[in-house]
Amino acid sequence: MNHPVPELFGSMVFGDAAMKERLPKAVYQSLQQTIREGSPLDPAVADVVANAMKDWALSKGATHFTHWFQPMTGITAEKHDSFLTPADGGAALMEFSGKELIKGEPDASSFPSGGLRATFEARGYTAWDPTSYAFIKDDTLCIPTAFCSYTGEVLDKKTPLLRSMDAISREACRLLKLLGKDCKRVTTTVGPEQEYFLINKADYAKRRDLILTGRTLFGAPAPKGQELEDHYFGTIRPRVKAFMDDLDQELWKVGVYAKTEHNEVAPAQHEMAPIFETTNIATDHNQLTMELMRKVADRHGFVCLLHEKPFDGVNGSGKHNNWSISTDTGENLLDPGKTPAENRQFLLFLTAVIKAVDEYQDLLRISVASAGNDHRLGANEAPPAILSVFVGDELGGILHAIEEGRDYTAAETTKMTGASVLPPISKDTTDRNRTSPFAFTGNKFEFRMLGSAMNIACANIMLNTAVAESLRQFADELEQADDLAAASALLIKREITAHKRILFNGNGYDDAWVTEAEARGLSNLRSTPEALPHYTDQKNVDLFVRHGVYTPAEMASRQEIQLEEYAKTLAIEALTMVDMIRRDILPACVSYVHELSDTAASKQTIGVDNTTEVTLARTLSAATADLLTHVTDLENALHCVPDTDAAGTAMYYHDAVLAAMEAARADADKLESMVPKTRWPMPTYSDLLFYV
Repeated sequence: MNHPVPELFGSMVFGDAAMKERLPKAVYQSLQQTIREGSPLDPAVADVVANAMKDWALSKGATHFTHWFQPMTGITAEKHDSFLTPADGGAALMEFSGKELIKGEPDASSFPSGGLRATFEARGYTAWDPTSYAFIKDDTLCIPTAFCSYTGEVLDKKTPLLRSMDAISREACRLLKLLGKDCKRVTTTVGPEQEYFLINKADYAKRRDLILTGRTLFGAPAPKGQELEDHYFGTIRPRVKAFMDDLDQELWKVGVYAKTEHNEVAPAQHEMAPIFETTNIATDHNQLTMELMRKVADRHGFVCLLHEKPFDGVNGSGKHNNWSISTDTGENLLDPGKTPAENRQFLLFLTAVIKAVDEYQDLLRISVASAGNDHRLGANEAPPAILSVFVGDELGGILHAIEEGRDYTAAETTKMTGASVLPPISKDTTDRNRTSPFAFTGNKFEFRMLGSAMNIACANIMLNTAVAESLRQFADELEQADDLAAASALLIKREITAHKRILFNGNGYDDAWVTEAEARGLSNLRSTPEALPHYTDQKNVDLFVRHGVYTPAEMASRQEIQLEEYAKTLAIEALTMVDMIRRDILPACVSYVHELSDTAASKQTIGVDNTTEVTLARTLSAATADLLTHVTDLENALHCVPDTDAAGTAMYYHDAVLAAMEAARADADKLESMVPKTRWPMPTYSDLLFYV
């Protein structure tokens, strides 16, 4: 490490220290007010900020700037412009104006719009988000921005996230005012745990499925998987540790609080977890983290796989969204304190979250819906597609006592360890539940359903807005109360009783839970095509319109975009599968059958027993014929995609194309175990997962 971490951290960020050093005091204070309170930006300060930002960027070696935004592709976008401006006498100046800082104009016609814009309607705008610091990446000043169309509809993920943060802040401040708390702003905070795989770049280059789809479309199980449970928290291999160290430094430079790193459950799988930040900044930083993971991996001879299920038969990768709510004075509104049963403020906010998750189960499921994540949800490493809330023994007991109208008696805290040489450890009042999709973990909720490749904005938009609606209803009711304490107690009891069906502390992986959840009336939207049509249910449209997060047209466009993305993803995977079977797997199998047949014929000629070769050739030939049949079925399924709406097309790909793909894969994986390694046309799971 070349520099001490405190000096390295944020060195490529135009953050608070750089602003304080380079901006006039009045301009700095105006900008800080915007960042801290979400108040409108004074346009008069823009030119001053832009000039200071440009001078700082030039001192760091930057030559270009870009408005860095998050369109509906799920990744970031950027268009680079140099600071260069012509001067008299053929000279050049380096300039950057307030207008260039505040507003950009990328071509909007080639980004997903879900019907909001026609191809010929190209104009779009980017707008500076001053609450997220500018940073330098690859000698370019990156300015986090929102993205909208010429007619004003949002075309990105940042704008509705910021709107949802305004909504929850507004409603939370109303409730806190009733409780005697004077705060100007409430913010949600997030710490996303990022899981990923590292494989050798040379092996990746030999797998067209990984290159084109991000996951393996074929692959027989390796003799060893994760059954020994020896990779989780195991010793980190030197090459991987070097990558992690390099990644930490790159992340620290751009202000990402990279904190925790370890091996995950599956071989070649790892995790990086940052310290929590304000949600819009955490979202920007997670997008930047995924980009830097890929770049740093390349420097170390790796490829970083962020797909939710790159390998069948071992754990996939998720992104646990640790979410909480805090005031502008730093008070965590989900902190139960030492006596949670008597903490009215905590119980009101806890109840608001429980109510929100129950009433908007469909939206939270939709927020994590994708073709990739469908392979992961419900498997043994991820929660099922059923929403439930884990609150643990202590809070469960408190809520049960409230429902029954009786006092709660806290259990005694015990000490653990037992060995005299070890310090005593206080036992927590509740266990953790890794099978729960939405678990309370002390002073935050862990939303565990997100896939590793996802932009976390969508999940937090849904969560912020749903909780804002609960808080709005609570504030409306309590503002009319003569006795706030009594009215609050009645409200909490009523809402806990009404929404207790969503509370579940048991094993979410157990098949019995699926049956029980159905009896409770909980939704189970198993696949993306099943979930997405509910996005525009009237109650959901009403929610987002009421809080100013989306218009009905913006919701319809996002639904269309996600349905189309699902169908396109499966189409690419199916076409890649057909290509690999036809050009790689079938030729390899036919060649080996030919070799076996020649050997059998030669042995017969000289009177040597050829039973082994004949048996192998017949078995392999029959399995190859099965694969040919199923790849033909897959091609036919692709040729018969119906001419219908986006929802119908997505459902067809799920029901017909995906089923045909699974049948073809089963044949190919069977053949892999029968063909010599020297003849199999691609690296196997053993090669990919155990030779890092």
